[in-house]
Amino acid sequence: MRPQSQTDAGLLSTAGADPARWEEVVRRFEEEDAEGVVRKGQILFAGSSSITRWQLDRYFSRKDLVNRGFGGSLLAEVAFLCQRYLVAPSPAQIVLYAGDNDIGCGAAPAQVLASFRVFLAKMSRHLPGVPILFFSIKPSPLRHHLMDRMRETNRLIKEEIEGRPSVRFLDVFTPMLSASGNLRPELYAEDNLHLSHEGYLLWARLVAPFLVSEQFSTGRTG
Repeated sequence: MRPQSQTDAGLLSTAGADPARWEEVVRRFEEEDAEGVVRKGQILFAGSSSITRWQLDRYFSRKDLVNRGFGGSLLAEVAFLCQRYLVAPSPAQIVLYAGDNDIGCGAAPAQVLASFRVFLAKMSRHLPGVPILFFSIKPSPLRHHLMDRMRETNRLIKEEIEGRPSVRFLDVFTPMLSASGNLRPELYAEDNLHLSHEGYLLWARLVAPFLVSEQFSTGRTG
């Protein structure tokens, strides 16, 4: 898959990044958009497997939430492909969780930040003013040895978001730790990486106050 710009070329240099492996998934999203499967003005949840595995209708009563995640993806890959599957539905808001796998593949915090900047630049160009909510990278037992790198990445991204009125940072890292700073095992699936039912209950509780109102989202026509 050829880069469309110099910034895209930088995304391809991220360890493990191969946007072509998601071509079938992205084409399916494009077909859905061409057929009008997703109504205009919904809230799109995008990112890696923590999004893909999230059964949104199980954790939210509202009907304007659409899952556009693809499991195992890197933030670099999401940023490379985002204009193809997030723009056409004219979303009322984008909720993004990604970056976890970039760190797992060896990317430095500065590389993850660079990918996030590309994502923001594309969304600003194609969807100016649309609210974006970024979930911090979560801690997990499987990647416990990478927690310091995750903390630094979260710090950099949070700083990047400050001063951007349409972008917000949601800290899920801290609530997933106990008062003593240890991981909470009940929040994780058996693979010690993904979320359990209790983990998704926590995420749903954390994100709910930051979602645009359902009346606003379903009322969008542009």
